[in-house]
Amino acid sequence: MQSDDALKSASTPLAGIRVLEHCQSVAGAYAGRLLAALGAEVIMLESPTGCPLRFAPPWFDDSGESALFAYLAVGKQSVVADLHTDQGRQIMAAQLGHCDIFLDDTPVRQRALLGLDREDLSKRFPQLVHVSILPFGAVGPKADWVAEEMNLLHAAGEGYLLPNGLSNEMFPDRAPLKIHGHFAGYQGGATAALAAMTALWTVPATGGQYVDVSVQDAMLLVGAFAVQRLGDGSVEHRATRKFRYGGVFKTKDGYIELLTLEDRQWNSLVELLGRPAWALEPALNDPLERSRRGDEINAHIRAWMVLHNAEDIVREAQKLGVPVGKYRTPLEVTQGEHERDRGLFVEAIRENGSPFEVLLAPFKFLCSPLMGGGKVPALGEMTKEFRV
Repeated sequence: MQSDDALKSASTPLAGIRVLEHCQSVAGAYAGRLLAALGAEVIMLESPTGCPLRFAPPWFDDSGESALFAYLAVGKQSVVADLHTDQGRQIMAAQLGHCDIFLDDTPVRQRALLGLDREDLSKRFPQLVHVSILPFGAVGPKADWVAEEMNLLHAAGEGYLLPNGLSNEMFPDRAPLKIHGHFAGYQGGATAALAAMTALWTVPATGGQYVDVSVQDAMLLVGAFAVQRLGDGSVEHRATRKFRYGGVFKTKDGYIELLTLEDRQWNSLVELLGRPAWALEPALNDPLERSRRGDEINAHIRAWMVLHNAEDIVREAQKLGVPVGKYRTPLEVTQGEHERDRGLFVEAIRENGSPFEVLLAPFKFLCSPLMGGGKVPALGEMTKEFRV
């Protein structure tokens, strides 16, 4: 009789799918993390010294383990193989022979030396979905370029637009910034995971294929509207990029974001504000007029917002149908009633055996469960089992 864990695993979206992850970047590791959450068996192919992410900040205070790596690697397995040796390449080949998806972020110029040549792998493993994940893709003049998070944010244009809105008003002399953490890496990883699944679905009809993912391209999708406006001759800048009215507002005890795109939302906002005389002016029934007088409207809204607590604003706004969200602290997110009710965070086990909580996935399905929990693998813990 199958255990509860086995039954759960069998019913996950990617049950029975095997993934070999040979990645050192957040983008590659996050792609593997998403596939693991969907139920795939993900095996990290690591060098004898381990994936560099094992040593990346931030770290757990009590053990020095990488918290970033713990999140990205939970639920995976680890096999050590030195691809500079014949034995290491044999271990990799044995793994690829039983895998459906191969995630790789090895620089293009190093691939042939390590037995990772695209054409060679395609001939040897015709059913394999080979996903390349590089900063600027594997083809073109920038294929060999190395890039960090900061480079990718600015190469995709998003860095040029930060800080904007209220942040730019509060800190007008602040230099262009990056989004906190590994935003570009996560965008690239999510794109790679989706591309891998898309290619996987076509295997029965067309066989395996090579998928070239560029993190820069994935990031460009984030600022698609700004890029689209270039065709109209409009170049956005952090000093001018903002909602005509709405945006981020300071409240009595924090910050909220407000966005009203439709007339009904504007009317609900007027109700939220207590139907002040300035908002009842007939001319403001016209959305174009509201856009033209955005600064004036925002001045009134700001004066009202600073008199009220963020939670009170959000609660009343939700009743009226006003699109408002509070900027919450990490603790508020992890302990939030909504997040707890939906089971977004699950307990997992660190490499040293201590429990910790991780985000299960940035999505949920109505009927199909996701793989939660799991353990952060020790370096090479499955090497003996897979040795050839």
